[in-house]
Amino acid sequence: MVNENCYDVTKYSVGNPYEDVGAVINGIITDIKSRQAVSDLNDGGKPGAVIYIPPGDYRLATQVVIDVSYLKIVGSGHGFTSSSIRFNTPANELAHWREVWPGGSRILVDISPEAFDDEAAGAAFYVKRSGNPRLSSVEFADFCIDGLHFIDDGSGQNDAENTYKNGKTGIYVGSANDSFRITGMGLIYLEHGVTVHDADALAIDNNFIAECGNCIELKGMGQASRIANNFVGAGYKGHSIYAENYGGILVSSNNVFPRGSSSIYFSGVVRSSVTGNRFHSFYPGMLVFAANCCENLVSSNHFMRDSEPWAPMQKYDNGLDDLFGLLQIDGSNNSVIANHISESIDTQYIKPNAVKPVIINVVSGSGNYIANNHIVATTEIAQINDAPNSACFSTQVGALLSTTNLKALDVTTVLVQKRSVRNIVLDSGNDEQVEMDKTMNAFRGTPVPGR
Repeated sequence: MVNENCYDVTKYSVGNPYEDVGAVINGIITDIKSRQAVSDLNDGGKPGAVIYIPPGDYRLATQVVIDVSYLKIVGSGHGFTSSSIRFNTPANELAHWREVWPGGSRILVDISPEAFDDEAAGAAFYVKRSGNPRLSSVEFADFCIDGLHFIDDGSGQNDAENTYKNGKTGIYVGSANDSFRITGMGLIYLEHGVTVHDADALAIDNNFIAECGNCIELKGMGQASRIANNFVGAGYKGHSIYAENYGGILVSSNNVFPRGSSSIYFSGVVRSSVTGNRFHSFYPGMLVFAANCCENLVSSNHFMRDSEPWAPMQKYDNGLDDLFGLLQIDGSNNSVIANHISESIDTQYIKPNAVKPVIINVVSGSGNYIANNHIVATTEIAQINDAPNSACFSTQVGALLSTTNLKALDVTTVLVQKRSVRNIVLDSGNDEQVEMDKTMNAFRGTPVPGR
């Protein structure tokens, strides 16, 4: 049965979705509002609608503006495939590829925001409404948003497709919202994947958000939200998962790829949980708690830091040195418990030269509880495949699987700065590996076999 509140962009009577799907969706939203004009009709009145995007390529030249609740925009496939590998593959090899672009239900973002525009100007989907109540139950599911290309950022690298800059955003939520869901999406080659302000009960689940300048950003303030079961990977200039001034976030079971400036960056976040994730990074600063993050739990995660093995990306990093810490904590009463932390890096890549890398760096605050973390630090000669046609997949997986010929690397497992006191550090490094004022903090060293 055909329902008047179910729309197909390819069958809507106005506009051409292949030339500008944004204009078509805006027309559909206008139709929804004209038909659902009464706020209270028979204990209902505004049920919202579903907008369906079938598999295919749809250019978006007009920003979609969403100012209605209970709207679901859904496709039939997230269509993700690596654009970074494609843009770093020689043309003679690329000519034999079976596919060269993302697929599924794919939105091609053709918006070209100017430098002077605000941060929402380059958003493919802009969600915002003033007044009460706040927007509720807007959903994005199972389609691809592709930013297509990055642009020259003036850095002189002569490598525009690796800048992670183009001013484009996939989904931008600019006003207070409740119970939004972003599921099964593929977002690629956008400067910002998902940016959400002032969220309550937001769910970002089971998406593939990678090769974006920044992937997931929670801004303003918010509570009780979840980021789970995603594949995420930002560029070297941005954050894979970022949140500011939020409470009660659950970050769990995500697989975070290695090129983001940070895997997870919290600023002023309180009473939140980071559990059961796999974090991989080529740089220090994998997890950062900044601006007095308090009472957060970091538990049962796997952190892995090694060196970039793929030649086209070796010249980039996030600008941090190894004294910053793989994990840096600014705040009080946080628990960092039962994590497995691996650092395996050729000593030639340690910065500054010959320093002892810091694993957990507590820079300020008090009452932090750091216990039962297994920290494995090793070094080996990095095997870099610089052949022009070396496969990214085989190069990176080969480096990740390498566990032979490893030697112990001298590190500081926990550093508690002098301005941070009354912390407890248990079984997260032996006496020589932990640096702290033991008169102002409590310490129990990890037993050393044979001693």
